Amino acid sequence: MSAPISEDDLHAFADGQLAPTRLAQVEAWLAAHPEHRQQVEDWRALSAHLHRTYDRVLDEPIPARVLPAANASRWRDLRKLAALAWLMLGAVTGYVLRGETTRDPQPPSATVSLPRQAAVAHAVFVPEMRHPVEVGADQEAHLVGWLSKRLGAELKPPKLDEVGYRLVGGRLLPGDKGEVAQFMYENAAHNRLTLYVRPAAPNGGDTLFRYAREDGIDVFYWADGRFGYALSGTTGREDMLRLATLVYHQYPR
Repeated sequence: MSAPISEDDLHAFADGQLAPTRLAQVEAWLAAHPEHRQQVEDWRALSAHLHRTYDRVLDEPIPARVLPAANASRWRDLRKLAALAWLMLGAVTGYVLRGETTRDPQPPSATVSLPRQAAVAHAVFVPEMRHPVEVGADQEAHLVGWLSKRLGAELKPPKLDEVGYRLVGGRLLPGDKGEVAQFMYENAAHNRLTLYVRPAAPNGGDTLFRYAREDGIDVFYWADGRFGYALSGTTGREDMLRLATLVYHQYPR
């Protein structure tokens, strides 16, 4: 089972840096998601524009009057640094202004605060020894019924036993626009994960995987149907990607 297509994959595709196997997977995914194909083309067009605009700086001669003969070598080095600075400035400017030339695959309201909120909730409750959750896994049926009722749709915690994580339980949290659910998991080494689930914003049903690192916490997040999901942990990005992929595939789309 291949991992979901992430934003990193799309950027690597646009830059021609994907391995052949992953390239084929991304090509197939883009064929089914033309709106993201257009986004990739927009990124390529922006990159080409930056090169057209700033590459010529590398070939511009420095006026003789500012090149003292004794320091010609030093000035050549400074010229290279200045050209590099211009290129970096152009790239940063293009990145900051990318919203004006590309379409964000998810509305900002659906994605910007989700990883941050999930990471904060993770940091607050993971250290708790006596009260890490509000309702324990021994009352899973009650937990599921309660959180489903409060969030307005059936909400079941994913099963992670096959990778060594047992459900500890869950709790209800306040979100910026209503109730939010948090499920907690723990493995034999006492590493803990939390899955943060909140109602998705209107038109926020994009299933594109995203990654953020918030204060040392790795967060993989996505919006899917009625909810936005964020899995948080500190076991390393690769391990978290594997776990997040398992969670992602357990929710119907």
